[in-house]
Amino acid sequence: MSVSVLGAGAFGTALAISLSGSRAVTLWSRDRNHVADMARTRINQKRLPDVHIPKGVAITADKTAACESDILLLAVPMQRLRVFLEETPDLFSGKTLVACCKGVELTSGLGPIGVMSEAAPTAVPALLTGPSFAADIARGLPTALTLACAHSETSGTLQTALTTANLRLYRTTDTVGAELGGALKNVFAIACGAVIGAGLGESARAALMTRGFAEMQRMALTVGARPETLSGLSGFGDLTLTCSSALSRNFSLGLSLGRGESFDPSVTVEGAATARAALEKAKSLGIDMPITQTVVALLDQSLTIADAAAQLLTRPLKEE
Repeated sequence: MSVSVLGAGAFGTALAISLSGSRAVTLWSRDRNHVADMARTRINQKRLPDVHIPKGVAITADKTAACESDILLLAVPMQRLRVFLEETPDLFSGKTLVACCKGVELTSGLGPIGVMSEAAPTAVPALLTGPSFAADIARGLPTALTLACAHSETSGTLQTALTTANLRLYRTTDTVGAELGGALKNVFAIACGAVIGAGLGESARAALMTRGFAEMQRMALTVGARPETLSGLSGFGDLTLTCSSALSRNFSLGLSLGRGESFDPSVTVEGAATARAALEKAKSLGIDMPITQTVVALLDQSLTIADAAAQLLTRPLKEE
């Protein structure tokens, strides 16, 4: 089956590289200059430097041609996913779409599956999520991800088509759990980065990760997720990786907040928008999410790191 990756950021490029060893792969970018540069040098210097793009990857700026593939991987930022689909709806009609982004849409409170279901109602939506860094995938290092799709037959087909020598996929029909695990871990990664950036120590990071996982479970289980999904790659696994490494953009944003430094505004950090969207969703559901609330306050600069730590530490004592 042919595969196109729509979006030539670091993750999209890495997926195209990994998949190219076993099938025809097309990598699409709307930036014609970027496409020309990648085609000439076989390197994505802007997003994934020093990693060679094999000749088996066709690089194009022609969206119509790219969408002729059997499977379309949508490697675009979460907050742009709806617009991306709605600007050329005919191209996605009846297609199998695999979102490769994580987050909660600010305007609707929906995750990637929900957005695709609304913006491309005749397509079959799926989600690729879990603990992964683009550089690891591109360099052929072993990585395991979750493939979430409500259609079990399609899920099996996608699992076979998208598994590579270094990329192992586990499938689930629990799209709700996979969506929220992948989204909320970014929020808690910002919090963990802020803790490390402020010099509050590894014990504080471990506590935040643990209590963040509890928040993730509270929200996800309330809206119908399965506990085993959250304990798997798309929940606990992704949380562990993202909260533990400066290679994570969300963790890096938190580091900057903790150190009182500026952060490059051109870098997409899904957790920032997701924190706000998740907090609104939590309020509407009557769910207590103190870490998420604190992250939003830090992003809005209405709370200092010192005040945030004090606020969390002085919450009422209770059983775990």
